[in-house]
Amino acid sequence: MSTITGKKQLTLIFVLDESNKKILLGMKKRGFGHGKFNGFGGKVEKDETILEGAHRELEEEAFVTTPELHRVGLLLFTFENDPKALEVHVFKTNTYNGEPKESEEMRPEWFSYDAIPYDTMWYDDQYWLPIMLQDKHFIGRFDFKEDQTTIINEELKTIDTELPSEWEL
Repeated sequence: MSTITGKKQLTLIFVLDESNKKILLGMKKRGFGHGKFNGFGGKVEKDETILEGAHRELEEEAFVTTPELHRVGLLLFTFENDPKALEVHVFKTNTYNGEPKESEEMRPEWFSYDAIPYDTMWYDDQYWLPIMLQDKHFIGRFDFKEDQTTIINEELKTIDTELPSEWEL
């Protein structure tokens, strides 16, 4: 494992249709995570809060807005031989405005909770996404090999309360 010398803050947003037990995922079309389904999100810009970044990323990648985002998780990811960790703030919403549309970066698609394509997602998602779908909160850390597929170490725990929107690891 590499020594962590810094971290990059990222957001990850999931739009849920809880009454129909569906989740909106996006197929990443370019860049980091290309070819994988994931939630929507990305880098927090210099002059914005984590919550502002989450709202912006959802609108840029799926063309939807939401009046409310609930922070449900905080994850730290490291990759072998990369000294910069990724601090990912996970949000969910049940309310959105607009119809999800494909962007340059993501192609949105609805999935039933029982048909989530874990085999085409980041390997760690199978550990914490079910916790989120059970309406629980979590914090965790996943250390990956350089191949970005093999998990070397994982720590994950559920917590009793929603995380404050600006809390960091």
